[in-house]
Amino acid sequence: MSYATPSHTNITVGLGFLERVMLSTLTTVPCCLFLFINGTMLFTLRSKSVFCETSRYILLYNLLFADTVQVALSQLLYILSACRMRLTYPVCGLLVMLANLTNEVSPLTLVVMSLERYVAVCYPLRHATIITIRNTGVAIVVVWTFCSLNVLTRVLLLLNFPFENLESLQMKEFCSTLIMFLDTISDLYDKAYTCFLFVSAGVAVISSYIGVIVAARSASTDKALARKARNTLLLHLVQLGLSLSSTIHNPMLIAISKVVKRIDLVRIQNIFYVCIILFPRCLSALIYGLRDQTIRPVLVHYLCCRLTRPS
Repeated sequence: MSYATPSHTNITVGLGFLERVMLSTLTTVPCCLFLFINGTMLFTLRSKSVFCETSRYILLYNLLFADTVQVALSQLLYILSACRMRLTYPVCGLLVMLANLTNEVSPLTLVVMSLERYVAVCYPLRHATIITIRNTGVAIVVVWTFCSLNVLTRVLLLLNFPFENLESLQMKEFCSTLIMFLDTISDLYDKAYTCFLFVSAGVAVISSYIGVIVAARSASTDKALARKARNTLLLHLVQLGLSLSSTIHNPMLIAISKVVKRIDLVRIQNIFYVCIILFPRCLSALIYGLRDQTIRPVLVHYLCCRLTRPS
């Protein structure tokens, strides 16, 4: 009969700890970089009055704010799991619900941004009266209220779980979104809501894109504005697809876990985490920071620690 000697056990434990540190570093470094870029972009959008008084920049700020909070919460949950820290159900529930809230705000904000571009191209004479600062603020409040109601519904569904039958509120597993689906109803509701959200958002963005293409063929339409709006809506559609990819993150891991070893699953999970969760959340800052002629010089100025002069 073979057995592990004390030295062999220590080496195994040491390698496991070393690998956790390396994997945590490989995810934390990109996360910090993304948070720095997003944070700089948020600061940039509050640095000039033109950004605070233009509807599309206000909507962009809301999108980036939700994405930044989502990245921070995702990384916090990841670090807690990497450090093998188990939370209580109430604390885990609070973090997961906040993560869900910001995760759902992003696609709905993209819908509002798409509608804003649609109005700018198809109804240019009425754009200034329809897309006002007040109406933009109302739209943002509606988005956050709608998402908050969904989170409240999830909380009410969780209350049906018999927590009194548990020996302790201390979780036996690491905190994650999947762990908080404590019953079948919560799981079914999450799938139904996710499907409804992204189908509705997809239809809205695609319809806006088609409307802009049709309007671009009209002789009275500003061709340059229509072309720019069409490209922007196409980017919104790509962003929406990337947001959708984050919803299939957990199902993909569940399917992969059935055919690979646990250590290989952890490595795959880290790759998926960076590519599917972190990267899409930083894409908005990169896209708008590089494409927008008004934002780009100011963003570069702050990213370079004010070593360059904004034009």
